Amino acid sequence: MSARPSTTEFAPFYNGYIQLVNASSVSEALEKYADKILAFYTQIPAAAANYKYADNKWTLKEMLQHVLDTERIMSYRLLRIARNDQTPLAGFDENAYAAAANVDHRSWESMVEEFRLLRQTTHALCHSLHESDWTKMGTASGQPISARALGFILLGHLLHHKNIIVERYAAGPGMADYLSLG
Repeated sequence: MSARPSTTEFAPFYNGYIQLVNASSVSEALEKYADKILAFYTQIPAAAANYKYADNKWTLKEMLQHVLDTERIMSYRLLRIARNDQTPLAGFDENAYAAAANVDHRSWESMVEEFRLLRQTTHALCHSLHESDWTKMGTASGQPISARALGFILLGHLLHHKNIIVERYAAGPGMADYLSLG
């Protein structure tokens, strides 16, 4: 499934996400990270779901909702670009989405199950694409982007938030024990 994206295939904003993915192709990245990412996110203790490390920061539930929203948006962009749709795709305001999501009524377990299912559909989408689809270009948030870059961004975004959880949420209920296992 194609090589790593070149810097001409995505806006500089996404470089950090892409650099987190230590793989030479989307296929290799999916093989390398899919199970590890799923295990990491789905095994976070429910007791930590409402923990946030500082005022005006997201709880783990809010962060997981952001991860879900972003996965859907990036997958949608990937599908549109892979299908050669040249319609410019709008950006989104992650903080506005988080504020509107109102995750308080949701259980951690339901969100984790949604994450598991969403990852399966993203994985299936990536595996359904033809090799030639990965080099197709489109426009998202006013910037050129390739399907291949989106494949890397999808995984890099998950790794980015995994790193934030490890670095900043360790004081949450049950998190020290959980993080010591990994």
